[in-house]
Amino acid sequence: MQPGHADTPPQDPHGPHGPRRARRWPLLLAALVVIALAAQGIWSRLNAHAALEREAQRASTLSVQVVTPQRSAHALDLVLPGNVQAFLDTPIYARTNGYLRKWYADIGAHVKAGQLLAEIDAPEVDDQLRAARADLANAEANYALAKSTADRWAQMLQTRSVAKQDADEKQADMLAKKATLDAARYNVSRLSQLQSYEKVNAPFDGIVTARNTDVGALIDAGSSGGAQKELFHVAQADRLRVYANVPQAWAQQIRPGEHAYLTLNETQGKRYPGVVARTAGAVDPQQRTLLVEVDVDNPNGDLLPGAYAQVHFALDGSATPLTLPGNAFLFRPDGVKVATVGENGRVKLVDVTLGTDFGTRVAVVAGLNGNERVIVNPQDSIVDGTPVRIVGKAAS
Repeated sequence: MQPGHADTPPQDPHGPHGPRRARRWPLLLAALVVIALAAQGIWSRLNAHAALEREAQRASTLSVQVVTPQRSAHALDLVLPGNVQAFLDTPIYARTNGYLRKWYADIGAHVKAGQLLAEIDAPEVDDQLRAARADLANAEANYALAKSTADRWAQMLQTRSVAKQDADEKQADMLAKKATLDAARYNVSRLSQLQSYEKVNAPFDGIVTARNTDVGALIDAGSSGGAQKELFHVAQADRLRVYANVPQAWAQQIRPGEHAYLTLNETQGKRYPGVVARTAGAVDPQQRTLLVEVDVDNPNGDLLPGAYAQVHFALDGSATPLTLPGNAFLFRPDGVKVATVGENGRVKLVDVTLGTDFGTRVAVVAGLNGNERVIVNPQDSIVDGTPVRIVGKAAS
């Protein structure tokens, strides 16, 4: 030991400070547990908040369905409304005045050409014809006498037994009687034709679609100044004419001789083949359409004249434009637009030019190249840059 320094006794681990240290360890462990629990709670709340933010952002992103513009690889089926008409459709009027004696065909009756439809009682015409025939007989007798007299005077003139002036007078009298005879014959022929009109006949094979008279009805042919009344209406329905207005965009592709077919809403899945018979050859300046006639055979009477039908024309697919569903367009004050989805998942509005309306689809003449993802049923308030989420493709 060095001088001047007091000896330091060795510390005893079991001294007065040992129990104090032993009491600190549970407190430290409890503090650590509390800190760990607090950290876990904070972490879980942060994770829940982040998940909630992600879900809110996902919910705020607009979900859309998209469709790709289509161009037909095959012949395009151009469907247009058509007006079905009978190949021949004729109203039947009377040509003589009188009263209807009897009718022989009612509505729905199938008649042949020349078949008797009705008889008209016209006694005045019958009496006029009898008088005309009597006048004809009188004219024939006068002409025969005048001719024989003229022949005799011509023979006597050759022997100079009579004067030439007297012979010429007899010849002139014979010619006058001949003219009177011809007039009487023409009058008989006229009244005979008029009497034949007392029988109303069918002009062609067809169906009686209307009967507008009955027994005892007064028949006015219009000669007295009154309005004519239609007696019957006959239609030839075994062959039909169907008229359709083809838009100008497709007018050049519709030519006579090409095939077409008809469909009816009431006979789903059934087609009625026809042929383009003729076109108007000019576009209507008001409607900008071409009138086309399609002839369709109807031997069984499945198609009714006057019905509405859909006419299908097969067009060249290489000339068809891109088409979109009708619910993919936005009609804005500055023009027609479509909403497309870009690579960044945001909306881009594209200006388009519309073409022919095919009903469920509309042609797009300009504005698209065919690779766009076009939103169907877009919101009217949608704008450029709106983030969207594609949930699927709409049915074509």
